[in-house]
Amino acid sequence: MSNDDRAGEFGPIYLPALQRIRNLWLELEPFVEATSYDDIVAPTELQISLSDGLGDAESARLDIQWSELGMYSFHYVDSDDVNWRFDRHPNTHSPGIHFHPPPEATTTDAEPSCIEVTEVSLVTRAVHAMWRAAYENDHVDQLNSVSNPP
Repeated sequence: MSNDDRAGEFGPIYLPALQRIRNLWLELEPFVEATSYDDIVAPTELQISLSDGLGDAESARLDIQWSELGMYSFHYVDSDDVNWRFDRHPNTHSPGIHFHPPPEATTTDAEPSCIEVTEVSLVTRAVHAMWRAAYENDHVDQLNSVSNPP
């Protein structure tokens, strides 16, 4: 997600939240191949690499941001260049909590998110549950389809 996608304050990155998200993905998902931060000294993004992706994708990555204000972005991209995103941030294009559907996850295609919870562990579990459902059923339409997961 670019900063052009945001219309208000996102806030500073909250490292303890990124650490919690990392630990949960390691606990929940056997396809986690590696985790890293974009900057070891002053991280702004957690990157989770997966050894498989949706559909025919052979690999995938989640780029995750979480701010001290509780704003977030879970951005998925895979080896087939499919993108989607669950976001919570001020903007002019959609509700504050929204979903950018695949395949491009464009700003203009944002729709209300099925994720209504805002606590870091619950949001993480919800994003994982949506990814897992889409993966197991080989259907990306399930990414934003459950009533208030997890």
